[in-house]
Amino acid sequence: MEDNTNLYPSKPKLREKETKNKWSITFLSLVVFVLSFLILFSDNIQFLLFLILVLFIHELGHFLFMKLFHYSNVRMMFVPLMGAFVQGAKKVYSQKESFLVVLGGPIPGVFLGVVGAIFAFQYQINWMLELSAVFILLNMINLLPLDPLDGGQLFRLLVKYDHDLFLMIFSLVSSIILISVGYFIDSWPLMVFGFLMSFRVRSIQKRFLVRKALKDQDIAYKMSYDELSDVEYSRIRSVVVHQNPSLQKYKELSNSNTDRIIAEHVNTVLEIPLIQDTGLIFKVVVVLFWLLSFVAPVYLFIEYGGRFGWYFI
Repeated sequence: MEDNTNLYPSKPKLREKETKNKWSITFLSLVVFVLSFLILFSDNIQFLLFLILVLFIHELGHFLFMKLFHYSNVRMMFVPLMGAFVQGAKKVYSQKESFLVVLGGPIPGVFLGVVGAIFAFQYQINWMLELSAVFILLNMINLLPLDPLDGGQLFRLLVKYDHDLFLMIFSLVSSIILISVGYFIDSWPLMVFGFLMSFRVRSIQKRFLVRKALKDQDIAYKMSYDELSDVEYSRIRSVVVHQNPSLQKYKELSNSNTDRIIAEHVNTVLEIPLIQDTGLIFKVVVVLFWLLSFVAPVYLFIEYGGRFGWYFI
């Protein structure tokens, strides 16, 4: 039988976008974050300093674990009035590593907050109690099972990583909850964040529809871009272009720029398999740490709740 693979053009090469001067970009984003905060809350400099410290230590935990597990192009960014995040990528993801990367941010933050609060109560240090409260509250909120918070990522890892429909519904519900909570507590930044989440929901929906079409045509997409053969790339490319009206104008064109644009869209549709390398015991330990992060601060409040008199003197 004649081999027809040579009838398909070679897939475009995608260069990994290596960001240089990562810490310069982090510093610039931090400056913008500080300026945006000062415009609206210029009378609370101490809280701003506490917030920056807590966010930095939280994201540093994610950053160090990503570096430990050899993620590429790892960088930290601050988002004005929202928070911060760490970005990185791997060609093959491990469930165990993913759990540790996610937990590496909030768990140390809650621990530092609890220890700092105990120390502050013992020696009646006002500023340390306030800093500890920021540590505890920010990291506890981050552990709520809402997308895209760390708690949402943990929930997805525990339930089902590759279920597109579940992820779409989960993100939609998270967006509605954030908007609703922001409305009831009169927090417009939280409402804005919730509305921005709706764009993520739309993006997930588009990817879900493309993957559904690929499944219907029995086209494999659970692989990295490097693993794609020219035949597989051509078949996925056809579906991606058909499902995306904005790419129709590129359908009959072929040059380095248009090929790269379509290749980027193909790459976003691919699902890099997650190595299932955690057992039941490991998952139970993850859940216990997750629950302990909520229980410990509550116990702290019960234990020391009646001893706040010195703070108001």
